[in-house]
Amino acid sequence: IGIDFATRKIAKHLKQTKEIVQNGDNFKTKSLSTFRNYDLDFTVGVEFEEHTKGLDNRVVKTLVTWDGDKLVCVQKGEKNNRGWKHWIEGDLLHLELTCEDQVCHQTFRKK
Repeated sequence: IGIDFATRKIAKHLKQTKEIVQNGDNFKTKSLSTFRNYDLDFTVGVEFEEHTKGLDNRVVKTLVTWDGDKLVCVQKGEKNNRGWKHWIEGDLLHLELTCEDQVCHQTFRKK
């Protein structure tokens, strides 16, 4: 998926924290860990150029939309079928990441 071996090994052992602030269709998100932090601000339905500096250093066209109660992100760039979905079930935040034929599912518990 384009992430180097050392970064994948480190990321496998990280405890990540997500902070999400919503104001209507505007979102401010933070992914926090002891290794790297990443901020992403977006407006649902508005495509923008995303620089994934601090993650895997890509530049992609990103569009986030609603699909029912799920936020769905499509990233257009160097790989096909790349993006993510966020949704809440009970006190769990689910994150499904996709890249080509690979899928990663993470869950976060509200503090």
